[in-house]
Amino acid sequence: MLYHLLYEQLAGTIPGFNVFRYITFRTGGAVVTALLIAFVFGPGMINWMRKKQGKGQPIRKDGPQSHIVEKAGTPTMGGVLILVSMLVSTLLWAPLDNVYVWVVIGVTAGFGLLGFYDDYLKVTKQTATGVVGSGKLVFQFALAFAAGAACVFALRATEGLDPQIATGVAIPFFKGVFLPLGLVGIIVFAAFVIVGSSNAVNLTDGLDGLAIVPVMIAAGSFGMIAYLVGNAIYADYLQITYVPEVGELAVVCGAILGAGLGFLWFNAPPAMIFMGDTGSLSLGGALGAMAVATKFELVLAIIGGLFVFEALSVMIQIASFKLTGKRVFKMAPVHHHFEQLGWKEPTVVIRFWIIAVILALVGLSSLKLR
Repeated sequence: MLYHLLYEQLAGTIPGFNVFRYITFRTGGAVVTALLIAFVFGPGMINWMRKKQGKGQPIRKDGPQSHIVEKAGTPTMGGVLILVSMLVSTLLWAPLDNVYVWVVIGVTAGFGLLGFYDDYLKVTKQTATGVVGSGKLVFQFALAFAAGAACVFALRATEGLDPQIATGVAIPFFKGVFLPLGLVGIIVFAAFVIVGSSNAVNLTDGLDGLAIVPVMIAAGSFGMIAYLVGNAIYADYLQITYVPEVGELAVVCGAILGAGLGFLWFNAPPAMIFMGDTGSLSLGGALGAMAVATKFELVLAIIGGLFVFEALSVMIQIASFKLTGKRVFKMAPVHHHFEQLGWKEPTVVIRFWIIAVILALVGLSSLKLR
């Protein structure tokens, strides 16, 4: 909105407004705007949520017993604060005629609504289970298929871009190597990336501050990737696929970063509010959609390796118990395993943050090492 008003309308007549044409400037503006929105509206929203929710988020009975006492009564749906801050900031600073921006906004808002309904059911019924798992997956895949198709067709319609790139999966650390999947195959793959990313972040959200910081790290990384992919000079220098207009996703990443920082202020241990499925499902979906749009789907598995590890720990635990009757981990997701080993919650959280930083650096290295 500000881009169209202050750059397209005023840049040619008033000196200084030309600065709004730069993605880096608008990304910084998105960070600050989202952060301020979260700071200003956070306390009031938390107080309102606390009054409305009464007992707060139900704590899993099969989780760590310390959580039942320490986290009881803490309100959830803090993802609303993240979503409002991020979406308002994005709409202000990003161009509203960019298909990739709208794809990420659509996935974020759609998954956020699903998460909100899931949180609402848990709070009102005081149960740890909300939306039925099958129903949740059907909704997620329907939206993810639409988002994946929109990205693929936008890429295929891009002038000068090899259509085979739009229907292929880039292999990290190799120059110009794409695994061809075909039109249907790439859309299906994109949907699995988006849904998988969403649910992996959801599984990671189990300790104060554990999910939001790795999400910010991943968002910052993909902000850099989007900017480079969308810049013809940098893309040519790094020998990566140049995708016009995808650089605007850096603004969206900036909004996520600012909203995440604002939320972390209230989510730092001991948390005043939890993000809930409202935040985790939407943020994970946003990361997946950005990976699809930038053609860095497999790099997401590296940068978001912490989320992959958390999701795999649940899959391994379930498979092992069903096949052998034994558990591989003391408790899943894996962050609870380390709690059961005697690690304090802040220790688990900070060490996982460190792992997230290391994985992000490895993922970003794929831009140059090829």
